[in-house]
Amino acid sequence: MQAMTQDTYGSPDVMQLKDIDVPTLAADEVLIRVRAAGVNIADWAIMHGLPYIARPVYGLRKPRVAVRGTDVAGVVEAVGSTVTRFRIGDEVFGWASGSYAEFAAVSQEALAHKPANLTFEQAAAVPMAGLVALQAVRDHGKVGPGSRVLINGASGGVGTFAVQIAKALGAEATGVTSTRNLDLVRSIGADHVIDYTTEDFTAGGRQYDVILDNVSNRSLADLRAALAPNGVLIPNGGNFSNRWLASGGRIVRALVVFSVRSQRLGNFLVAMRQADLEVLKAMIEAGTVTPVMDRTYPLRDLPRAMHHVGSGHARGKVVISV
Repeated sequence: MQAMTQDTYGSPDVMQLKDIDVPTLAADEVLIRVRAAGVNIADWAIMHGLPYIARPVYGLRKPRVAVRGTDVAGVVEAVGSTVTRFRIGDEVFGWASGSYAEFAAVSQEALAHKPANLTFEQAAAVPMAGLVALQAVRDHGKVGPGSRVLINGASGGVGTFAVQIAKALGAEATGVTSTRNLDLVRSIGADHVIDYTTEDFTAGGRQYDVILDNVSNRSLADLRAALAPNGVLIPNGGNFSNRWLASGGRIVRALVVFSVRSQRLGNFLVAMRQADLEVLKAMIEAGTVTPVMDRTYPLRDLPRAMHHVGSGHARGKVVISV
């Protein structure tokens, strides 16, 4: 099969299209003929070997796994001996290790049936960004009817899902974005939209019950000023200017600051739960959540897609069509 592989850490240019073996199946795995794969900032970071503190997990000198890719959508080609959830021919989506390839072996617990109203490309845009947004807003923000929610970085992959999920849960949603993305954020249901190039959302005196910070471009003091006395700050910004710790140092400082205040820090790592994938599927099929698509690239152009995502200016999700 063809796959985009990397033998060393580095820029997107280290990725090469090669012929490699089709993965073998464990008993509880499904072999997917990949139709599309999402591109996440986490994929970009691992490609670079960032942050360095994570190298023992990903590989000290070079990647342990040569094929990148986390989000996947496709058709079941074969099933392991203990698989009961899926049959050959089923259309599925979920998360995988190595989805930038023609085939991927995936645990049946990491998949759900593809929403009937989505293309494969749209479905591949959902898993990572959708799960981060759902768990941040619903679980850590405890968002419900009347909650005042601000999403900083509302036009990106996580941000576009977070705005829609907050609205689906009955919240008043405010999106912070750049001038060119104001109409986009309004179109997905935001009650208020702030252009960060002309307005400082931390300086207007308005406070929010939940702030989901996907950008990490404001100080903790500024963010606390915009947070209600019992509000929750959820930092989700992947700032890799510190190549050793990424946002780790900022989070440690936040833990210290928030430990002596009534305001809470909703810091978390996304949990890849099949039940939450089913929640997203139900929201999508009900029409309350729709993936926002930026660009689709063919598999051979994965380096271009990675460059685009790494620039930090993607509008919604970038997807690879296989």
